[in-house]
Amino acid sequence: MKTVLIDLQHAVADPLPADDDFQRWAEAALTLVDVDCELCIRIVDVAESQQLNHQYRQKDYPTNVLSFPFDAPIALEPRLLGDLVMCAPVVKKEASEQGKPEQHHWAHLTIHGCLHLLGYDHLNDEEAEEMEALEIQILQTLDIANPYLEPRL
Repeated sequence: MKTVLIDLQHAVADPLPADDDFQRWAEAALTLVDVDCELCIRIVDVAESQQLNHQYRQKDYPTNVLSFPFDAPIALEPRLLGDLVMCAPVVKKEASEQGKPEQHHWAHLTIHGCLHLLGYDHLNDEEAEEMEALEIQILQTLDIANPYLEPRL
């Protein structure tokens, strides 16, 4: 059985999902990888998210999740996938605005970010459809509803 190692960094004092939840969500997404792998998930505040989004994407606002894939020049064990930076206030605000359980939104964005680390993207409609279908399929294994459907308020 492959191992998924997560370096989970809490840079905010906000109440967050349990470390075990992040582990479970990442493992669900990384069933697509057949080797031991490692990633970092850093949970940040608005200021850090906005600074990183501006620095790396030239967008001057905070965002829910940023992914920084690592492409090793040589094969490493475990496979280093890269880093996810998740903004706690943005994730919480979006969950509320979208009428979704906060835990489900955290799960979705963790999986979304992991897929980015694996090379999936949504720059065009075809890529977006493929990535969203994978997200929906992975979330179903966790008994989480399709996040792209309109919420029932």
